[in-house]
Amino acid sequence: MWDRVERLIGKENLALLAKKRVGVVGLGSGGGFVAQSLAMSGVENFVLIDDDILEATNIVRHVADNRYLGQPKADVVADLIRQRNPKAEISTRVGRIEQHMDALDDLDLLIVGVDGEQVKYIINEACLERDLVAIYAGVYERGEGGDVVIIYPYDGPCYACWSAAVREEVQLTNEVGELDYGMIGPEGTLEAEPALWLHVVRVALTQTDFALKFLLKETDQYSPLPTNTVILANNAIEIIAGEFTPPHSALWVQIDRDPHCLVCGDQMQTNMTDSQTFHAVSLQDLADETGISVDADI
Repeated sequence: MWDRVERLIGKENLALLAKKRVGVVGLGSGGGFVAQSLAMSGVENFVLIDDDILEATNIVRHVADNRYLGQPKADVVADLIRQRNPKAEISTRVGRIEQHMDALDDLDLLIVGVDGEQVKYIINEACLERDLVAIYAGVYERGEGGDVVIIYPYDGPCYACWSAAVREEVQLTNEVGELDYGMIGPEGTLEAEPALWLHVVRVALTQTDFALKFLLKETDQYSPLPTNTVILANNAIEIIAGEFTPPHSALWVQIDRDPHCLVCGDQMQTNMTDSQTFHAVSLQDLADETGISVDADI
């Protein structure tokens, strides 16, 4: 079954991928595609986390079909992976990541496929505590484009200072008018609706490629990324003022760590060194810095 993959990346590298343990938080249209694609590339150990049920409206934007209606997305994607590779070892958690933080322990990599910015901040802090590398992705309104970033704890930006920097430095517009970066709605979620699955998949495919490059980092198959962030244009969008990025192209951007970041800044690292404990920053602090409203229920 793995003959063609083995011929492409080598027997030893395929065996290495089979040993890697990857977590995926959010098994929707993007995360489900990433999980299945990694499984089809040789990854065999997964932790899948999602609190949602597959509904009829999901079918046109998901790897699953009508056979799985009404089932938890985490269980659905687990079954799809096992259909491709019966040897896969998969742990599923049905619920919000806040209820299953222990699922992030002992991972080699985390794929973040959730829309909510607030929960991304929570995941970000958990990854910093665990020195866990995470790859985040987002799709813009109407599928105009999207972005993917790989976050190495304390070696570059954390997600909080990355997000703040990108929203400040990058202004998105299309031929119709301005696009708010990330399209953060009043509930603090990424307003990616409506978008065709093909537009979501292009972003998810890039997230998958980032993941495979990281998992093979110590091998002869590794090719370094130009920067830590790529912004994808599905349609013509103006990412940098005065420069329209053509459809089906991309712009690579390097975002550096903010030494004054409330989460990963120099003072926070000093506190951690002094006390050997993680001093969590409140969501309200992050909201004040980024301008995103806080949901009192989180």
